[in-house]
Amino acid sequence: MKWEKTDLKIVDRYEKMIRAFFDEVAAGHVFVRIMFTQNVHVPLGLTPAHQAESYYILYYQFLKHGFGLRHLPPHTHPPRLRIYFDEMADTREKVAKFRGFVGGLTSDQFVRATGLILEPQDITEVRSHDHILMQCLDVVLGSMSFRLNNKHLALQPGTGMRGKRTLAKERLYKFILGEIKRVTGKRAFNIGVTTGLSAHPGGLWSDPYLHWRFVPRQHAYDASLRKP
Repeated sequence: MKWEKTDLKIVDRYEKMIRAFFDEVAAGHVFVRIMFTQNVHVPLGLTPAHQAESYYILYYQFLKHGFGLRHLPPHTHPPRLRIYFDEMADTREKVAKFRGFVGGLTSDQFVRATGLILEPQDITEVRSHDHILMQCLDVVLGSMSFRLNNKHLALQPGTGMRGKRTLAKERLYKFILGEIKRVTGKRAFNIGVTTGLSAHPGGLWSDPYLHWRFVPRQHAYDASLRKP
């Protein structure tokens, strides 16, 4: 399953699979976290090194803060964490460096207090073709990118009309949004902002589905980059 393969011939099957995926979310077996940035927030003070490693830096921030590791519930034995990254198209040296960086998550004083164990062999890359949960996540994430970037409005050259694949993707996006509302209980879920705080402190860990619009601490606001 890949978001980009969505068309009118397979959208029914994708909806059935996504319903099953969100059933697992509703049952508390799967928790989904989506992070994105908005172009209007232009980072300031970035060095060439920051630019070159921006993907890894954002990924690290996502792992550290997006999953609420600080709010891990008490365990009888120290909990172990495994991290499966989708394959990274980069040099082995860069990936190895990043894995070492991720391994330092447990040095955070609040994460360390949970007793969390994260060992180098538990940080690995996998092929999404071999993991159905990653395939479902690809479809959910793709739908968010599709809508947030106004791709549902794309017109075919020379016709002034939307293509069949665009219509199929819009249908699937609306279905996914309905599933998000179902599992979160938020009938007015806004995909373009950070999900509101939970009623309980550990919501970053225990809430079924969350969005995080990442805004750099140091940034300029460029209104010209806003969507029409």
